[in-house]
Amino acid sequence: MTTFVLVPGMCHGGWCFEQLTEQVRRHGHHAYPLTLTGLSERSHLRHGGVNLETHIQDVTGVLAAADIQDAVLVGHSYGGMVITGVADRLPDRVDSLVYLDAVVPGHGDSMWSLVSDRERQWYLDVVETGDAVRPLPFFDPRATPHPLASLLQPLRITGAGARLRRTVYVYAAGWADQSPFTPTYQRLRAEPSWTTFALDSGHNLMRDAPQDLLKILLEIGG
Repeated sequence: MTTFVLVPGMCHGGWCFEQLTEQVRRHGHHAYPLTLTGLSERSHLRHGGVNLETHIQDVTGVLAAADIQDAVLVGHSYGGMVITGVADRLPDRVDSLVYLDAVVPGHGDSMWSLVSDRERQWYLDVVETGDAVRPLPFFDPRATPHPLASLLQPLRITGAGARLRRTVYVYAAGWADQSPFTPTYQRLRAEPSWTTFALDSGHNLMRDAPQDLLKILLEIGG
């Protein structure tokens, strides 16, 4: 039995893992789909101080409060920032990391520093209060503005999370245009310490390739 902790990307809540959560539990594993502070049903908690460290603490708090050991942290897109930080803070509670078409940051990286000018233009489309980025028009109707400070704050890590059992990258190869994650996937394919997969899917792997993604997670859990 494996415990999967599921961390969504920008503007999304734990609801984006609903189908995956159900399938994982049906196979006898635990699944914790999380909503980060300031988003979705927690959007009322959004304020200027919600940043990347807040989101890392969201996850470390769940690991500690639920006494989760040997967690498999699964991060989609922006969630790659969060799970990297969590593994560094609580390496004794984390077994593996799974990046779903996600950023794979190093010390000092931020979302702003890792993305292209195209994504930065999106980040500048903020709500009237200036503290959050608007969802893109084609996002799920449940998407909510994302705290801007979490995209600007650099990640601080010590390297403590570098000795995990497995690090896995799942690449979405079916973007309608050029994927910003292609260089990351190509780099990690050459790293012997990484396991990589490419799925014929758009960026939203949980929606577009749920069965293929489930097989990967079950293999990791097994």
